[in-house]
Formats: sequence, structure tokens, C-alpha cells
Amino acid sequence: MSIAAKLPSILIANRGEIACRVIRTAKRLGLRTIAVHSDADAEALFVQMADEAWRIGPAPARESYLDAETILAVARESGAACIHPGYGFLSENAEFAEACAPAGIIFVGPPASAIRAMGLKDAAKALVEKAGVPVVPGYHGAEQEAGFLRGEARRIGYPVLIKAVAGGGGKGMKKVDRPEDFDEALASAQREAASAFGDARVLVEKYVLSPRHVEIQVFGDSHGNVVHLYERDCSLQRRHQTVIEEAPAPGMSDEVRAAMGRAATEAARAVGYVGAGTVEFIADGRDGLKPDGFWFMEMNTRLQVEHPVTEAITGLDLVELQLKVAAGEPLGFTQADVQAKGHAVEARLYAEDPEKGFLPSTGKLWALQFPGGEGIRVDSGVEAGDTVTPFYDPMIAKVIAHGPTRDEALDRLLAALSETVVAGPRTNLAFLKKLAQAEGFRKGPFDTGFIERNMSALGAEPQPLDAAAVAAAALQLEEERQLDGVMRAAERADGEAFSPWLDSDAFSLMPRPPLGLPLMVDGERVEARIEWREGGARVTLPGHAIDEGEHEVALAQGEGGAWYGLHRGRQTAVALLDPFGVDLDAAAGRGGVVKAPMHGKLVALFVQPGDAVAKGQRLAIVEAMKMEHVLTAPRDGTVSEVVGAPGAQVAEGAKVVVIGE
Repeated sequence: MSIAAKLPSILIANRGEIACRVIRTAKRLGLRTIAVHSDADAEALFVQMADEAWRIGPAPARESYLDAETILAVARESGAACIHPGYGFLSENAEFAEACAPAGIIFVGPPASAIRAMGLKDAAKALVEKAGVPVVPGYHGAEQEAGFLRGEARRIGYPVLIKAVAGGGGKGMKKVDRPEDFDEALASAQREAASAFGDARVLVEKYVLSPRHVEIQVFGDSHGNVVHLYERDCSLQRRHQTVIEEAPAPGMSDEVRAAMGRAATEAARAVGYVGAGTVEFIADGRDGLKPDGFWFMEMNTRLQVEHPVTEAITGLDLVELQLKVAAGEPLGFTQADVQAKGHAVEARLYAEDPEKGFLPSTGKLWALQFPGGEGIRVDSGVEAGDTVTPFYDPMIAKVIAHGPTRDEALDRLLAALSETVVAGPRTNLAFLKKLAQAEGFRKGPFDTGFIERNMSALGAEPQPLDAAAVAAAALQLEEERQLDGVMRAAERADGEAFSPWLDSDAFSLMPRPPLGLPLMVDGERVEARIEWREGGARVTLPGHAIDEGEHEVALAQGEGGAWYGLHRGRQTAVALLDPFGVDLDAAAGRGGVVKAPMHGKLVALFVQPGDAVAKGQRLAIVEAMKMEHVLTAPRDGTVSEVVGAPGAQVAEGAKVVVIGE
């Protein structure tokens, strides 16, 4: 009997890229697909792809994608045979999984008992330790008083890692190098954990030096079979969130793979695991991977973001396997049948600004184009014209490359990233390109601190003006301006026949004096000079050299007549100067105005009018996409104005604090 005969319909309790991913496989298998969406996602790609879609609430996740009761009600009313939770949101919520069965709905995932057993890091470590799996030294108990945890950190020895008990994805996780930084890091980790998971509890562990993050993909069925599908290396991280992942892990020997795979499957068997899961290990990478040099971190009881690299090397569709197991069928293969072919890498393309501390970036996607080619796969949940909102994870796409060898896979990934076009929100595209060709990553050895140690070389700091991008956009703007003038002249013509294109062409052939063109470039005023020569125009920018042979700039039109110059993975927004749109605070030299760097929620204010502050002092915390961002004083002075209160929403660029002399 086919999967569709047993599970004729599926509700995807998620959004974005993973919802699209599940829908594609479900449709191929013949299942009726049901999407649920918030108001912010009413026109989203996954909603359009599904056979039917149901509204579940307003934009905030707590009122929509985390509303288990409403989602179950929709599942019952729509006649869904099963629910696929994707990753994040309710995917590791044991109560939600448990509530499906009484409603007559199959949960595509492990039993609630396994989610509970592995869902809390402290209890999970105690459980797997009993099963003989090595764990990282640390405090995994229930006591949460700050003074007690501070004492445990001192006992363990710095550096330590504070981790949310119910966490994942880097949220609620803070590395602490010095005792004097512990209290502040603890408070921040607890706030993030409470916001992201509804559970502020944390544990404290020893931070492993030169750590490699290697995880094992496991799969179990209801017939007692448990296998692993090789490993993934997720060591290229920023703020404990993987940026590039790959499979197999570089330097992984058969001996270490067997030991790690055995530990992972034993951990899964210890909780009666069914479905797709990932057992994460931290390894000491100083002298290569060793059979006795890795420790259990946690088990993610769901499908992982990085599952496509496993699919690429094994040839298996993990979503199809999830549905097969959920339908009660055996896996149909043994450990000996699992073979890996070639190497695969995945890069996560995010709407964030590496030049400004990787702050999330929102807005309309004015242009979006992905590559094709041999060995290339792109998983995305957006298309050109969509908007990246501040409510959810800012991922735009996952770009996956598969090749016979690691070098060939990385070469294909780099080529694919070079062909990717994004205009609108800032992205990490240029950063990913530099990372994919970084010699230290290519040749190794590398660990989870590689990105932090190489931020400057990877372009994760303010970059010089991209003069080539500005020049290309300036020419486009001047061409539009001249054409607009010709069109206006046509409107004034008294009934005469007129062809604006002919006249515009004729105008372009006339002798023209050099022109100064005032521009706004990424919010800063820039003066361009255009000179017309035989064979074309030449743009110069005072103080900036432009490579005459530069032909790599692409252009995309944005809002309000602006153009985006797209060059080597970076984008530059260029518009004609509007004297009425100038930031008066900046123009007047008021450097004491502290603004929200992105749309988000003001979660903490540390100052009030009249307070004296020093340069670098914390003023406020803005939370966006469940990550905290600290606003600091740009100079010494006295607070003259505070706008808003904790809990208020703030727009990107909104004034939060003003510091006077």
C-alpha cells in the first residue's frame, strides 16, 4: 500500500523554506497538502504551493505558528491525516505531539516520550550517560539561582558556555571568558531562552577548546530498527548558528565514524526513537578527530535545517522517509545498505548585514535569482516581490552543492553563490563567497571559532564604498532623469507628433557638458561627476577609484526611483539626492542620536533622561528574530531624551535615545 493510501493528506505546521520543502515531497507522493499561515504570510510562496491554506492568526509566532490549539483545530476541520511540524516552532513540543493522537491525527515525528527525554539538555545528558555515551563536563542540574550558577562556572573553570535547557539554534547560548562577565551573559541567555522557548532555564558547561561540531543523522522506525545516515560537520558557526555545513565531515576516519555512529544510535535506542533525529557531538579538533575525543551535546528530535547535504550524499529523501515511518512502514534498509557518494556543502543565505554586526535586515525583495547547474540545489521559501519581515527567521535560501570530492563541491558552491542575485534587504552573500574560498576552511584544520577569528578577512566589518556599483547606478539614474525631461518636453508640445524614444536618442548624441550628480548612497551623500566621451560616459567619484575594466555590476530597481548596484555579492542602494529627505539629525552633526538598527521589540532600557553616560555604555536592548542586540552610547554625555518603553515595537532607524553634551 502506498504512503498516500495510508496518509492521504498532510498539514504542514510551519512556514517558509521548510514548508515548501515538505509540500514538494508530499505532492510527489500524491498527498493533499494543507498549509497554515499567519497574516504576515498570507501571500507567501508556501501558501501558494499548497492545495489549500488556512489562516491561524496574526504575525507574531506566539499567536500563530506556536498556537497548538488553533493548528490542531484546523487539522481536524480540514481532515488532515497527519501533521508535519518542520523545524522550529512546535517541532519539538511534546504536548503538541501528544495531542495529535486523541484528535485522530498522526504526528510526523518521534513519540512525545522521546521528545520529552531529549528536549531538556540536562535530563538528556543524564540519560545518555547511563547508556554509555560520553558527555561534556558541566552543571546540568535544576538549581537556577544566579549565585549558584556563578559558583558552578568557577568550579568548572573558564571559559564556560551557558546554554538554554530547552534551546537550539544558538538562541539562549553565551560563551563567557571571564567571571566578571558571567552575570550579564546569564541574564541575556535567560531572556533569549524565555522568548524563544518559553523556558528560561539554563545549564553551564566547560567550553571545549578548538571545538568541532559534528552531528549524526539517525533514523528509527516503529519496528525497532535504528540506523545512522553518516555525519554532518557544522563547525562553521557564528553565534552558535551554523553558516556552512557539509557531509561527510572532513578528516573523519571509518573508526571515528563507527564510534560516533554507535553512540548516536545507542542514544536513539535509549528513548525508543522513531523518525528523523540528529545527535550532536562536540569534538576536540586540536589533533584531528579521535574515537575517544567527542562528547554528546544534545539530540534534536526533528528534521534539521541542514538535512539536504545528507540527502545529497546518500540519495535518500528524508521527508519521504519520515512519511514512510509515520505510515507505520519499516525503513526497508539496514546500516550496511547506507552508502555515501561524493561530498556536499550547504550555505545559508540570510537577510542580515555582515558589515553591521550581522543585524537582521528586512524589506521587499526587489530582485531574487538563483543558479542552476550540475550538482546544485536551492531550497527557498521566497521569490522576487516577497517581503522579509521582522517576525521570523531571516533565511532567504539554502544553496546546496554536491560533487565527487570536497574541493569540487566547494567550487560548485562558490560558482552558485556568484550567480545568485538578491536586491532589497542586506544579505550575507558576499560573506558566504569569501567563506567558501577561505584557505583556512578549504585546507583546514578549522573549528567553531574559525569565523570569529577571521571576521575582517571575510568582510564582516564596514567596507569601503563600492565605487563601481555607484557608478553603474549613477548612469542609470541620469539616463532616467534625462528621459524624464524629454518626456516632460513632449507633454508641453502643442499637439505636435512626438516620439520620446527618438528624441531621447537624439538628445544622447548632442554635445553635453560634464555633470555633477548629487546622490544618496546607502544613506550617505555622495557627489558623482559624469563626463560624456566618444563611445560612452565616464563616472568619477571624488576620493574613490573606479576600475575602468569593471563589468560585473548588475542593477535592480528599488523603491522610490532608487537603484541597487549588485557587485561581488554586495549591494549598494543609490538614489538621486532628495533635499527634503535628508536626516536632519545627521546633517546637523547630532552624533548622540541612537537609533534602532532594525525593526524589533525594545526589551530593556537602562537609562533615563538626566543620566550621565560614557561612550560604549549599554543604553537599551532591541530583540529581533528572537536574538538580542545591544545599543550602546556613541559618546560621553547626558541622556536628554528616551523614546519608548520596554515592550514597545521600534522601526528600523527609529530614535531610541538622545545623548546631549
